[in-house]
Amino acid sequence: MSAPLPSLPVTFRPTRTRVVLYAVGTAQLAALTVIALLLPKLGGGERLSFVVTGLLVLAVLLLLGRPKVVARQEGVTVVNLTTRRELAWAQVLRVNLREGDPWVHLDLADGTSLPAMGIQPGIAKDQAVRDARALRDLTEKHGAVDHTAG
Repeated sequence: MSAPLPSLPVTFRPTRTRVVLYAVGTAQLAALTVIALLLPKLGGGERLSFVVTGLLVLAVLLLLGRPKVVARQEGVTVVNLTTRRELAWAQVLRVNLREGDPWVHLDLADGTSLPAMGIQPGIAKDQAVRDARALRDLTEKHGAVDHTAG
């Protein structure tokens, strides 16, 4: 028996990965700032370059923590690193997470495949598999999939 469907709206995101990215980004910014302040021979511009470097690394790590998949009554929103795509349920034909895949791929009605980086096995494989199954079940329930086709 499959798990009950999550109530809508539901957001799928790699929570553990985000925690690690945010913690590492914050720690490295703090370390670079402390180094910039403690090194006695640095000038103002050099100190500033340490902090700016820390901010740039933090920005990249925050960007890597951005992906999510939001399932709503109207459809699915896929937020990847730099893109956001709104899909009606009928546009999503299949949810794929195969062994070795870095994240879920959605097979779309237009014949393309859309990566959904918000569900990724990374450091939380069991959660990613549960999320992929839940999204698949929601797609089957809300989509226009012909369940009689063989």
